[in-house]
Amino acid sequence: MNKIEVLTPAGNLEKLKIAYLYGADAVYIGGKGFSLRTRAGNFSLPEIEEARGISQVLNKKLYVALNVFLHNSEVKEAIAYLEALNKIKVDALIIADPGVVYLAKEYAPDIPIHLSTQANTQNWPACAYWQKQGVERIVLGREVGLKEINDIHQQVDVPLEAFVHGAMCMAYSGRCMLSMHMTGKSANSGACTHPCRWEYYVIEKQRLEDAMPIEEDEFGTYIFNSKDLCMLPYLPDLIKNGVMSLKIEGRMKSIHYVATVTKIYREAVDLIEAGADFSEAMPALMDELNGIGERDYTTGFYLGTPDATIQQYYPRKTTDNIRFIGQVLGHSDSGLLKIEQRNKFVLGDTIEVLMPTVENKTLVVETLINEAGEAVNEAPRPKEILYINGLDSIVPGALLRLRS
Repeated sequence: MNKIEVLTPAGNLEKLKIAYLYGADAVYIGGKGFSLRTRAGNFSLPEIEEARGISQVLNKKLYVALNVFLHNSEVKEAIAYLEALNKIKVDALIIADPGVVYLAKEYAPDIPIHLSTQANTQNWPACAYWQKQGVERIVLGREVGLKEINDIHQQVDVPLEAFVHGAMCMAYSGRCMLSMHMTGKSANSGACTHPCRWEYYVIEKQRLEDAMPIEEDEFGTYIFNSKDLCMLPYLPDLIKNGVMSLKIEGRMKSIHYVATVTKIYREAVDLIEAGADFSEAMPALMDELNGIGERDYTTGFYLGTPDATIQQYYPRKTTDNIRFIGQVLGHSDSGLLKIEQRNKFVLGDTIEVLMPTVENKTLVVETLINEAGEAVNEAPRPKEILYINGLDSIVPGALLRLRS
């Protein structure tokens, strides 16, 4: 079996470091322009250079998304950006626009090109075509099923990447016009305002004051709000059918989300590659995912064309009993954990430590000291630096959380 890649998103340097720490083989990021997540924070060119240095030290990969569709007015700036990335020598560019593929071959010739899912590639002739254009990896369209993936794998010798977890756009391969129509912000230029997640009402034009909520009946009404993708139980099938890179969505997600999802998929892939009984670990892994998700899960198109159950009709009946409360920064000279608080906790709480690559640990907060050296009973202020009792095995970057 070829090495399977766990590919994780990062919206900034903090998330990138967390993704690598929790087991990502590769991380994909976006610059300040030309990627489809302009509100993710994203990376300036100096930050991309710093991220590249981090990835090289860790012997991991760094990919940069340039997956917008350019207008003529943006070409000159895109060329300058490509030339800068070529000097930094990131590991790959993720591109959707054929024009950007053309420019990348000219102005960033040293960087491999990965074709974005936005290019809507879902058959083997398309894969063969893009391979002839110099594309070295295909990120498959999200409408492709397992059998079609296998057909592509049998017909074309090109590495295949597929999304396995995260939010799904209701539009065909993400080419949505709703945001542009309703807010003037184009999803295809990275500025999607996610109108598909808004709450809608029916209004009769003669009675504008009588807004009626849209509710599902036997005919259905919800057409926008998709459940989130989760292919964790079916990773062996994806791998068997030719997928070599497992992509997680979420450049705008929190460090807790990035750490948790990355760790789960890392553990799953390690089990599969070791030939272990994957099914035995599934309940615990899914329980962890259910604790952080915002919506219910679906397998999308992988197991066949989805029916109406792919839509999220009601607010999620959450099993979310996990609250992220802080991040470990290091150890003090006296052996206490130095942490940055993110949510309130108090003396006496039992904290779970989300450990990178090893089993989680628990500890009871018996010591709580603020940055002024004062013993306190609670930690109510976000981003406050605190010191608590801990274990030597708890590494910097580990995340702290409470379960209720």
